[in-house]
Amino acid sequence: MFFSIIIPLYNRPQEIKELLETLTLQTYKNFEVLVIEDGSVNDAADIVKSFKGQLDLHYYSKPNEGQGFTRNFGFERAKGDYFIIFDSDCLIPEDYLEIVNNRLQTDWLDAYGGPDDAHPSFTPIQRAISYSMTSPFTTGGIRGNKKGIGQFHPRSFNMGISRKVWETVGGFIITRLGEDIEYSIRIHTAGFKIGLIPEAKVFHKRRTSFYQFYKQLHFFGRARINIYKFFPKELKAVHFFPAVFTLGLLFTVITNLTGWRIAVLCNAMLALFILLIFFHSLVKNKSLKVAFLSIAAAFIQLTAYGLGFMQDFWKRIILKLS
Repeated sequence: MFFSIIIPLYNRPQEIKELLETLTLQTYKNFEVLVIEDGSVNDAADIVKSFKGQLDLHYYSKPNEGQGFTRNFGFERAKGDYFIIFDSDCLIPEDYLEIVNNRLQTDWLDAYGGPDDAHPSFTPIQRAISYSMTSPFTTGGIRGNKKGIGQFHPRSFNMGISRKVWETVGGFIITRLGEDIEYSIRIHTAGFKIGLIPEAKVFHKRRTSFYQFYKQLHFFGRARINIYKFFPKELKAVHFFPAVFTLGLLFTVITNLTGWRIAVLCNAMLALFILLIFFHSLVKNKSLKVAFLSIAAAFIQLTAYGLGFMQDFWKRIILKLS
């Protein structure tokens, strides 16, 4: 199996350097790498050039179009039997391609996704964000989990498709705001077999500050409404949870300010949620600092997503604006 690894890049030269370093260590060697600079001001041309001779590497630069259409650019130039998409802020374990190849040889998947995890080198904030995005106590718990609600939808930070999928379904038709989920749904609809490869994990750096994390999750909340515009049936009850949490948090603040008796119950429920996050993160990360930061990450994740979701729900569904 010959793999084509496709990596969109936008103003992240140091990240691509670290990703490419992990790819040089792959135990499975039959692959090429396509790095597509998507209109970057701070490009990585010299960094990518330094890996020539270590990897079968192809570098392209084009005007900015967003990650979805940039992946299409890579699909059109890829030579592989199978295309693999990574985000530029990922680190790839050395046995990743070997795991994927073995799975495809024994139990074929037309498209797959894999989970993400925190690397030991990540900062406490990055580890807290990684915890929040994969915790059972936040909506992030459905990521990389075959027990998630409904169909499994690979996410583009760690996703693969066969050449036949590309030739049959085509590529991304939207470039941002949930483009990977929309693409996964079309692959499902076309009758292709999609599955999770649990062992094919990547280390996903995510954001380096809570402010960046807030902006990212606000965008994710808006993206869910964008997906609804294409596939209304894909809007599930679980997708409303962050909005309900956000409204509940606001209600708790109001009850405390006004002295309503129900404030006692609201405070108790909030305290229970905080304790669950703290102790679960403490057990998983074995760090008091990360456990405390995980509380902040969980609140930021849920409120940012909830506000983005409510913003576009009101604008695009209630008011029917584009």
